[in-house]
Amino acid sequence: MFYREAGQFKTSYAADMAIFPIRQDRIGLGLILVVAFVVIPLAGNQFLLNSILIPFLIFSLAAIGLNILTGYTGLLSLGSAAFMGVGAYACYKLSTFFPEVNILVWILASGFVSSAVGVFFGLPSLRIKGFYLAVATLAAQFFLQWCFARVPWLYNDNTSGAIEVSTHTLFGLPVTGPNAAPATRYLVVLTIVAGMAWIASNIVHGRIGRMWMAVRDMDIAAQLMGIRLLRAKLLAFAVSSFYVGVAGALMVFLWLGAAEPEAFNINLSFLLLFMVIIGGLGSIVGAFLGAALIHILPIALRALPALIGLNLGSATIEQLTFMVTGALIIFFLIVEPLGLARLWRIGKQKLRVWPFPY
Repeated sequence: MFYREAGQFKTSYAADMAIFPIRQDRIGLGLILVVAFVVIPLAGNQFLLNSILIPFLIFSLAAIGLNILTGYTGLLSLGSAAFMGVGAYACYKLSTFFPEVNILVWILASGFVSSAVGVFFGLPSLRIKGFYLAVATLAAQFFLQWCFARVPWLYNDNTSGAIEVSTHTLFGLPVTGPNAAPATRYLVVLTIVAGMAWIASNIVHGRIGRMWMAVRDMDIAAQLMGIRLLRAKLLAFAVSSFYVGVAGALMVFLWLGAAEPEAFNINLSFLLLFMVIIGGLGSIVGAFLGAALIHILPIALRALPALIGLNLGSATIEQLTFMVTGALIIFFLIVEPLGLARLWRIGKQKLRVWPFPY
């Protein structure tokens, strides 16, 4: 039938361990990539690209990074926004010191700076976990945000206290600054997010991912099996902070164009945590689903009254959006506590045996 793997045989271990073992999954992913890379840049307007898709991709990348730490390794973090800020400020300083270097190099390099900071604040994870580790990362959130506001060197002594992005080009086309076309910035963000999501998927499906999941399920048993907890946990902090730091650099340089320290406050950390929980802990697809629900759904709810002809004030629409979004979040958590990714897997499994009972 439509979604059956009957007749699809595996002839090697590599084929059996493939991320997308079913041919229909590979075809579906290919169609999604064609639409994302070809159709949307040609047909999408400025609002769709700037206000919906670019931030959706950036939040998805940050959620992937947090999911590596919280979903796959079981280490709760409330400092994701601060590590995004580290990536943004590091990219700003690097691009200021070496303006002749391509900006994409510094966007990726900023992830390594954020990774180093994440490893430093991840050192307590060997001794503490759960609520106490969340408090430790919360302390990192407030300390780093204080540095963003109180250390003038980070923002080049700008009187406004904000970091402002200048124009940088790639193959002769502006990719940052006011002259950069939305389609160009969208394609750059999409390429980086797609590549890093593919790398993250390979990591979590390999030896390192199994090591992280063993630590998540029972760290004492993992240690008895020969897994070094300090190395495993610090590696999770490093990889997670790298992804989050790159997302922070993308947010400032390819979306906002400028940012103040308040852009990386605790609210953003909670927002990313909600994306991971609702999308599904321990799932790369769940990061995209959670980002879609948290970011795109409120935009759709704000546009709904105008589409159906209701004349409501902006304040009323804002409050209704908060109420409906919160109710939907509670509904999804009650129906499926494992997140939207679990619902997605259940739907796929039902298609594989349809029309027979499951």
